[in-house]
Amino acid sequence: MGDTRHTKVLIIGSGPAGYTAGVYASRAMLAPILVQGIEPGGQLTTTTEVENWPGDAQVQGPDLMIRMQEHAKAMECEIIGDIITDLDLSKRPFTAKGDSGTTYTADAVILATGARAKWLGLPSEEKFKGFGVSACATCDGFFYRGQEIVVVGGGNTAVEEALFLTNFASKVTLIHRRDELRSEKILENRLMKNPKIEPLWFHQLEEVVGTESPLGVEGVRVKHVKTGKITEIPCKGVFIAIGHAPASELVKDTLETHMGGYVKVNPGSTETSVPGVFAAGDLTDHIYRQAVTSAGMGCMAALDAERFLAEQGDT
Repeated sequence: MGDTRHTKVLIIGSGPAGYTAGVYASRAMLAPILVQGIEPGGQLTTTTEVENWPGDAQVQGPDLMIRMQEHAKAMECEIIGDIITDLDLSKRPFTAKGDSGTTYTADAVILATGARAKWLGLPSEEKFKGFGVSACATCDGFFYRGQEIVVVGGGNTAVEEALFLTNFASKVTLIHRRDELRSEKILENRLMKNPKIEPLWFHQLEEVVGTESPLGVEGVRVKHVKTGKITEIPCKGVFIAIGHAPASELVKDTLETHMGGYVKVNPGSTETSVPGVFAAGDLTDHIYRQAVTSAGMGCMAALDAERFLAEQGDT
């Protein structure tokens, strides 16, 4: 039988939203407990150079997350390396069960479990992640100035990424397994009019190819879905743009969600459909998905939780 720990504020997740919530909740003297989850540091730990974090012209993603963790610790936020496997939001105090056997009870909960980019699942895709293969054009597009790149996908995400990448790349090849896009028509029209973008219909990505030392992308092999013919396309970057999946498994049956599983919050706040439960970062943000917006929402969630607890007489 594991231990039971009680806290005024339980923060679940350890990306920019979670760590920022930890800083602000600690400063509010709420003595929060932060449970890091399966991927401590979140998506930024899988990136290399980050050039859009205010105050840092360039910083390594993992280094930035270590700094955030240390900041939260310095504010006396208790950080625990555990994974929440079950969360009961039916009554207060809320109850969370950790993979370690520990049970956490809390007067308020901040969910910051993030979202994960969807991937194709190819071994070569995994091999070159962070070394030419990316799922975030706004994060990594800057590194491909004057280069030829490919984008894989056919929905809004793919079209938006392709259009954005024309700001840097000399050519963008959009690889789609059908002969028509699933995006909004206005986006499709913009894409078709852009001279830098060349759609490649009826093709799917088979393999990313590149150099070993240093690790880097040199091209892709694509297969025609009808004929099976393999074609090699030279490129320096591969952007997988088949959407994102919010990590909402813990709460998908207890909190109101929308847009394919993102936790719904009240406008202008981080309040969810259950009073005392707040959501921040990519778990609820299907539009921006940036580290800086996640951090901002983490701040909001901590302040919302502080206000809620004060109203309940729990602070």
